[in-house]
Amino acid sequence: MNSIPEFAELLACTAKRAVHLEMRDEYFSNPRFEAWQNGDRIDWDDRSAWWRPYHQDIANAVARGVQVRRARVVSEPVTDYIAWEHYQTRANVEAGEQVRWLPRRQAWDLLLPGSDLWMFDDQLMRVHHFSGDGEWIGKELCDDPAVITQHAAAFQQVWERAIPHDEYEIK
Repeated sequence: MNSIPEFAELLACTAKRAVHLEMRDEYFSNPRFEAWQNGDRIDWDDRSAWWRPYHQDIANAVARGVQVRRARVVSEPVTDYIAWEHYQTRANVEAGEQVRWLPRRQAWDLLLPGSDLWMFDDQLMRVHHFSGDGEWIGKELCDDPAVITQHAAAFQQVWERAIPHDEYEIK
């Protein structure tokens, strides 16, 4: 596959389910994270302040019957970045994502992918590559049924153990 469609295009073509597995404790910095570190908080009553095109893409998919699930495997105590992600996950949930958290110490016996990924209808996987310090390196697509089956099984094992977002407390 030469050209990799953008996330919104992949999600728009998804009929039943999209799952996202996140494995890192740190990602590249961004202005919203930096603002949070400086004490800025989201005004949840002002949807225009936090609703992004991504959230609309998720809401549109959920409205047409797509189940969107995100699982995060995290070290505890969590990094500042993960604490911020937990704080701002409310936006993902309001868009219709189901989000769960799995402490890394509870995943020690699972065989997990080495990279973050999205899977669409268990037929296509978009793998995300990051450097050691969390900088974005790139993405690639995989449509190999055997590889996708392995990753879908890994995601499901994480999902079954993970704690729903509204029950997970930052440690």
